Amino acid sequence: MTSSVAHRNGRAATAEELAPLAFAGYAHFTAMQVRGGRVRGLDLHLERLRTASVELFGRALPDDEVRSSLRAALEAGPADLSLTATVYSRAGEFTAAGAEGESEMLVRTGPPSSGPEGPLALAAVEHERFLPAVKHVGEVAKTYFLRQAVAQGFDDAAFVDRRGRLSEATIWNLAFWDGDSVVWPAAEVLGGITMSIVRRQLDRLGVPQRFQEVTLADLPTLAGGVVMNSWTPGVAVRRIGSVTLPEAPSFLDLLHKAYESETLTVP
Repeated sequence: MTSSVAHRNGRAATAEELAPLAFAGYAHFTAMQVRGGRVRGLDLHLERLRTASVELFGRALPDDEVRSSLRAALEAGPADLSLTATVYSRAGEFTAAGAEGESEMLVRTGPPSSGPEGPLALAAVEHERFLPAVKHVGEVAKTYFLRQAVAQGFDDAAFVDRRGRLSEATIWNLAFWDGDSVVWPAAEVLGGITMSIVRRQLDRLGVPQRFQEVTLADLPTLAGGVVMNSWTPGVAVRRIGSVTLPEAPSFLDLLHKAYESETLTVP
């Protein structure tokens, strides 16, 4: 049994079906880690796909159809894996097709991942994503800025908007610690599923948290920082640009505790 499969609308995809998608860039997706055949935040993933489909295509696939496609892919692989579910329109891109274009789902699985160990050094790059609230494909800037950052001796890149606010990193949400509360950057960002899981579990645990505009000049007032995505609820950040952040192991432990409190669900 292999961890790498590609399913289209709930069945194994053929090369003929996949070929046009290799050149397609008008689609959206969600990514998750599967453990023991279960995922965290399934309701959040379904909501993300539903909302983004309405935004891009004017209609959404029914939740039960989405869950059926996820289950089919999971049944074809091992209990632990990475999964990406992409929704696209049969009408393709560079067309005027609207809501009449039928949406389809491509599910791809691969080996499980828990992300880098860290701590990470992030280059500070001025950049604002188009449609930041939608997890869409074809964002060449993410890979470009990652590679530019690595060439400069960093591990990855964090984005600074035109107002000087830190927003997110290439494929990560940012979170900070002031010693008592979790601080989420107030800016136009993609609300990550892991971020949303952590937020609701921190609420349950009674941990203070707030949204606040954070600039590079504000970093010395903070007691730690992390990045998080579908791989992990927290990888320590030791530096953004030229500003060093202190180690905050208790902050990391808190984020992981919150994430692990979320119930694993079968799609």
